[in-house]
Amino acid sequence: MRRFLRPGHDPARERLKRDLFQFNKTVEHGFPHQPSALGYSPSLRILAIGTRSGAIKLYGAPGVEFMGLHRENNAVVQIHFLPGQCQLVTLLDDNSLHLWSLKVKGGVSELQEDESFTLRGPPGAAPSATQITVVLPHSSCQLLYLGTESGSVFVVQLPAFRALEDQTISSDAVLQRLPEEVRHRRAFEMVEALQEHPRDPKQILIGYSRGLVVIWDLQGSCVLCHFLSSQQLENVCWQRDGHLIVSCHSDGSYCQWPVSSDTLQPEPLHSCVPYGPFPCKAITKIFWLTTKQGLPFTIFQGGMPRASYGDRHCISVIHNGQQTAFDFTSRVIDFTVLIEANPEAALDDPYALVVLAEEELVVIDLQTAGWPPVQPPYLASLHCSAITCSHHVSNIPLKLWERIIAAGSRQNTHFSTMEWPIDGGTSLAPAPPQRDLLLTGHEDGTVRFWDASGVCLRLLYKLSTVRVFLTDTDPNESLSAQGEDEWPPLRKVGSFDPYSDDPRLGIQKIFLCRYSGYLAVAGTAGQVLVLELNDEAAEHAVEQVEADLLQDQEGYRWKGHERLCARPGPVHFEPGFQPFVLVQCQPPAVVTSLALHSEWRLVAFGTSHGFGLFDHQQRRQVFVKCTLHPNDQLALEGPLSRVKSLKKSLRQSFRRIRRSRVSSRKRRPAGPPGEVQEGSSRAERTGLQNMELAPVQRKIEARSAEDSFTGFVRTLYFADTYLRDSSRHCPSLWAGTNGGTVYAFALRVPPAERRMDEPVRAEQAKEIQLMHRAPVVGILVLDGHSVPLPEPLEVAHDLSKSPDMQGSHQLLVVSEEQFKVFALPKVSARLKLKLTALEGSRVRRVSAARFGSCRAEDYGEHHLAVLTNLGDIQVVSLPLLKPQVRYSCIRREDVSGIASCVFTKYGQGFYLISPSEFERFSLSTKWLVEPRCLVDSAETKNHSRPRDGSGPEKASGKARNSGSQSDGEERRSGPVMEHALLNDERVLKEIQSTLEGDRGSCGDWRSQRVAVGMLLSCCGSISFCTTNTHY
Repeated sequence: MRRFLRPGHDPARERLKRDLFQFNKTVEHGFPHQPSALGYSPSLRILAIGTRSGAIKLYGAPGVEFMGLHRENNAVVQIHFLPGQCQLVTLLDDNSLHLWSLKVKGGVSELQEDESFTLRGPPGAAPSATQITVVLPHSSCQLLYLGTESGSVFVVQLPAFRALEDQTISSDAVLQRLPEEVRHRRAFEMVEALQEHPRDPKQILIGYSRGLVVIWDLQGSCVLCHFLSSQQLENVCWQRDGHLIVSCHSDGSYCQWPVSSDTLQPEPLHSCVPYGPFPCKAITKIFWLTTKQGLPFTIFQGGMPRASYGDRHCISVIHNGQQTAFDFTSRVIDFTVLIEANPEAALDDPYALVVLAEEELVVIDLQTAGWPPVQPPYLASLHCSAITCSHHVSNIPLKLWERIIAAGSRQNTHFSTMEWPIDGGTSLAPAPPQRDLLLTGHEDGTVRFWDASGVCLRLLYKLSTVRVFLTDTDPNESLSAQGEDEWPPLRKVGSFDPYSDDPRLGIQKIFLCRYSGYLAVAGTAGQVLVLELNDEAAEHAVEQVEADLLQDQEGYRWKGHERLCARPGPVHFEPGFQPFVLVQCQPPAVVTSLALHSEWRLVAFGTSHGFGLFDHQQRRQVFVKCTLHPNDQLALEGPLSRVKSLKKSLRQSFRRIRRSRVSSRKRRPAGPPGEVQEGSSRAERTGLQNMELAPVQRKIEARSAEDSFTGFVRTLYFADTYLRDSSRHCPSLWAGTNGGTVYAFALRVPPAERRMDEPVRAEQAKEIQLMHRAPVVGILVLDGHSVPLPEPLEVAHDLSKSPDMQGSHQLLVVSEEQFKVFALPKVSARLKLKLTALEGSRVRRVSAARFGSCRAEDYGEHHLAVLTNLGDIQVVSLPLLKPQVRYSCIRREDVSGIASCVFTKYGQGFYLISPSEFERFSLSTKWLVEPRCLVDSAETKNHSRPRDGSGPEKASGKARNSGSQSDGEERRSGPVMEHALLNDERVLKEIQSTLEGDRGSCGDWRSQRVAVGMLLSCCGSISFCTTNTHY
């Protein structure tokens, strides 16, 4: 009974904890969710992106990143850098202005908000009188000119945001200084454009929506010249020498106006509808840029023919007889052109086009023929196809790393060789201590390999499994293919492609062996592919093997989706990972667990019907085990297949709630009937139920064997341990199910010299049924020194000590509600740690990690990193199961974030904070990817264009307020994920009443999807995103 008592306070241990554990949210990888504004500083060479949730992110050279969050969660509408300064101004949709500064503290730069300001009008004035539409920072860096919906231009002094009312340029003042014939026309409404004269800071251009453009003298308060168009004005560009103005309009046209001292209204030099003569959409922004060749670059957004191409998101580039309309797969938020930064230069000489789309950032090289895209070193579009799973591999050997990079480089031949042009600031972070890979599986059947060693998440290689199967589309066809004579001259750019040819292609599980190069990938339709790395292209047939997990049991009929049809005959594969065998599970249900042992050449896989073992060296099946319970009819219907199943599952959830309510009011002396094989007596269970426990160890909820998905295989684990007796150790396979059952199989793997001649044999040696029947989410074997067994081939590569095979081994079984340590080979219980199941805390992720000390270089401890459904992260010691620290990491409502979390071997982790962003966090004081960078406006800038060639990469780093668990939640913004964990009795009652009130209606797809997501969470599994992935 001593293990249930509250532990005493140990000062030495508390000091050691501080040396081992520290929680930090360090960096956000990926593309900002819901971007809404773009800004660029030519002098700092830094890009800024604002989002609809009020976040602002700055990017420079690889590793130079900053993040800030407005106190109000309002959308960022505009971003403007002050010329030549480390300051920028943001405009929010609540009409407030905010001044931000990059300030140096402790040798690194930090982004801070200095001031905020809201433009106020006179008492009784309409809101439109001060609704800001355009912001112009003056070159003096002391004034802001604010154009409004009323047509007035207000002047605000920086940095105090003091309104200079005497300098306001009202529409009436402009009207009085115009000729008589212009006054009678309704030439005024809102201000659409404000620009400073490129050569004379005493003049500004004001463009009004009705088509009037005036050049205003700030000193003389007069109109120097004016231009009047017959079409509604959208935007204006002022040529670098100040002699030409180009305006774009709502009818898809643009006009060139000469600037002279003549007060008479000039006629446009040239007026053009680039995609006419049919009605066209508005050109919303335009650049007219001079070059050394003499012919200018004309770059504009929109203007496409309304009837045929009105739904396209295009930016057109015209130069020297060449015209291309870059077609983006998501809406264009804004764009800018990188030009010669020196204001005294005579020519613009543009060298890059930067486009911020809703789902990605695209940079086009304007110097190279054909205008190819530039590969970004950060801001990766992680969600180019929806992420369905992720897998992290630490400390990749150099040889495998180089082979993956070489395979990926052959896929990047369409990119420009230009160096990344946005290269402001300096990264001060040290080089990453090791090479780490983050693998993401996607809905379209691809696996992407990301360099996760440092701050920048960089794509190394993309693997596609589509070629193995027959689909509706040809994998060789190109999205950008178009005839040369077609008009408009569209060209697809960007990597974002949210559409999947077949949802069954979705990747659900990934397992990579970093030593052998073997990769196992499993999908939605029960397909398991085993791949090996090949440096050369190859053409071969993929061997197919079928695994019948039902073992011809009668009375079961699969009602879900069909299997994917494999492509017959030889298939051509590019250099990289190439599949050589396909194991097809029957029924073709989602693969829920996967394990690969490259030393034994074995791969294990599990679904909601059972699990199997496959020998990929001999290409034969070793065994299959059906885990289906007679009541698991839902497991045969597939994901979201029948509304009847939805109602039945909800009904079972209500029954379980009633059972738990009754059991909490009336505690019976004995537990529920059923088979219990833990070696615990009934008297011990009765005593545990009635004793008052310490805060960590609360009573847990017993589950019925009738709950659905009890045969769902949650985890698979290979181990070389003592399974039959204490004198001989042997290979073994362990499997844990959703019903709290653990199966152990003893394996006989022939020695290397007879490996191809003798088959691998397996025999079931143990079966453990947990008393509370909670889902098993983790299995781990500890050696004689209580250290987790090393990975396959890790000892052979001298990267780990040999495990202690002399002392007794221990088995750790982690369920959703408790941790339990068993002695091997007898499987007798030793230790137990319970979670507060009745209060809703359940384990969702668990992983063994080594935590190094920040003081002693050679000291470290192995512990468990645990994530619960409440978003808390705990560290539990091995093998004594003592809680060490606890941090709040993820919002409990963010079920997608919790389901996507992945731990590393050294106490770090990743989880999705949006469909396109990973949040990186660290629990370790030693293994911390800490970003550090410096931006100085006084430093000498090299304004030359980026060179061709890849060049050496800069070290990664980023400066931002890396927070504790508290400010991590304060900074988090954006909408709550749709699939919230609805384990609330009140919500279940509401859904039940809805279903009972309309039994004849199937309801809409969205309501079914949310309800089933709730059902799976009640049954001990989580629906991740919208892809029917079970966690």
